[in-house]
Amino acid sequence: MFKKLNILDEKDPMLRKKSIPATFPLSKEDKNLIQGAIDELTYSQIEEYAEKYHLRPGMGLAFPQLGKNKRIIVIVYEVEEGIFDNYVFINPKIISNSEEMVAAEAGEGCLSVNREVEGHVPRYARVTVEGFDEDGNKIRCRAREDLAIAFQHEIDHLDGILFYDRIDPNKPFFTEMEMRLI
Repeated sequence: MFKKLNILDEKDPMLRKKSIPATFPLSKEDKNLIQGAIDELTYSQIEEYAEKYHLRPGMGLAFPQLGKNKRIIVIVYEVEEGIFDNYVFINPKIISNSEEMVAAEAGEGCLSVNREVEGHVPRYARVTVEGFDEDGNKIRCRAREDLAIAFQHEIDHLDGILFYDRIDPNKPFFTEMEMRLI
């Protein structure tokens, strides 16, 4: 049975704390929370379930958004309509990045930010992320474009950074000449 997660609002001070590394083995509670995040993110991207359960569309969650001060992120990425890849990274680190910068043309959103925020968020076009899976095995992912944006967004949460912190108040929007918009 699906149970909607309690996602913290941006005003909650927990979202501004730097998270501590998760330790292995993961607790049953952590594993259940990971599965809950996968379920909610998947359902939020399928219109019929999003309407049924009143879910805002989202592709990523970090444990601080769920009230847990641990370095764990979950990304559910739709590769084709109705087909999803799940990325669960424990203690993730960006180990390399492209020089090229991109921004989501429509801007970024966040399940903890329940309002519209205008502006482009500069992100690396490509990143390589290392971390551990749920069993403590070392894993690595090379991500590009919107998946790279999602990894950077979620890893920022682990450091107490919200996406709008990265919007330049003096120049909130870029042109295609200044940065590639995707």
